[in-house]
Amino acid sequence: MRTIALISEHASPLASPGSVDSGGQNIYVANLAREMAARGTHVDIFTRRDDPDLPPVTHWLPGVRVLHVPAGPAHAIPKEELLPYMNAFSAFLQYHFRNAARPYDVVHANFFMSGHAALPAARANGIPLVMTFHALDRVRRQHQGSADRFPPERYAIERELVRQAQRLIAECPQDREDLILHYGAEVSRIDVIPCGFDDREFVPLDKRTARLALGWHPTRFAILQLGRMVPRKGVDNVIRALALLRHRYGVEAQLYIVGGDAPDPNDMATPELARLRAIAADAGVTDAVEFCGRRDRDLLSLFYGACDAFVTTPWYEPFGITPVEAMACARPVVGAAVGGIRSTVVDGHTGYLVPPRDPEALAERLAYLAARPDTARQLGIHGLQRARQRYTWSGVARDMLRSYASLVRPAAVAHSGIGHPVADEALVAK
Repeated sequence: MRTIALISEHASPLASPGSVDSGGQNIYVANLAREMAARGTHVDIFTRRDDPDLPPVTHWLPGVRVLHVPAGPAHAIPKEELLPYMNAFSAFLQYHFRNAARPYDVVHANFFMSGHAALPAARANGIPLVMTFHALDRVRRQHQGSADRFPPERYAIERELVRQAQRLIAECPQDREDLILHYGAEVSRIDVIPCGFDDREFVPLDKRTARLALGWHPTRFAILQLGRMVPRKGVDNVIRALALLRHRYGVEAQLYIVGGDAPDPNDMATPELARLRAIAADAGVTDAVEFCGRRDRDLLSLFYGACDAFVTTPWYEPFGITPVEAMACARPVVGAAVGGIRSTVVDGHTGYLVPPRDPEALAERLAYLAARPDTARQLGIHGLQRARQRYTWSGVARDMLRSYASLVRPAAVAHSGIGHPVADEALVAK
């Protein structure tokens, strides 16, 4: 049995998706751990303790534990402000790796700060380090400029991790190109392994039944936007496209926006909503935009199933899990031609690609779909086929374990010790 340490300093698998600093990375870590455990691998997830009531160790799933690392104050801190606490995170990892009853065969760090904390601990204990960045400084700054609030040393940290890690996981071809172009990564150390979707959770549903369950209008053209409520996700672009769709093309459409930091879509919990409401008011579509707040994952398939088209037009997107989830629910996707969306959405086959920050192009594609329901249905079928063939978490875990296997010493591969969780938990509590 292999034993893997997944490091995810700000993104806990226990967090609610769509809330602040909770998005694709949380889902990635949670599902990768679950599927690897299902294949007989023991997984420990190390994430920062951000609540004083969290136990040192949570036995989350069979074969998966979440270890809450004491690094900084035990309350929520924006991820842009976490770097000063990574030395304490690293010290904990070094102590834990050195004393753990169950030796780790691979350390897989997610995000640059996780890698920064994990590198000294992995090196000191002779454990191979695998890196998934999820977002890169040079790409992020191209699109956000001065709005990027991460510390300037991020780029140097990422360059060092690219140089030192035994394996780099690119989530899509664009991610691979960025690692090579901006960081000088060695091609031989990059594996392209995408994110995925839960094929037990996301399945096609009858549209009328889903709309009835959600209380949506039974026939109105329904557009779904789902994800974190931050400016770079381009939700404002979708609202402006809705206005054009209604006023220029005469389509009686409704936009449903799912996401935020609370189930109740209020501006205090999710400040971005105030800006988006103002944009909707200026565009004259307040009555056609419904903010749904954060929703639990077991309800998301209902929202995908109820819509006619799923839209996501971020400024940039390292991968983007939501388009794959929508495809898995047999819905056409109109996405920005950026990052991972360019590889998941096949233009004209599973949906359409449009430029980011271009509401006119988005409105034109939505009007095309609204006028051609049979085409929309066929795009959805093709998307479902593509999602099931390429993006299940089971397949992602299989490919990840193959990548790990190329790094693990033969003695480690043969290791089958069960370990002593009580002893490990005592280490966490110290």
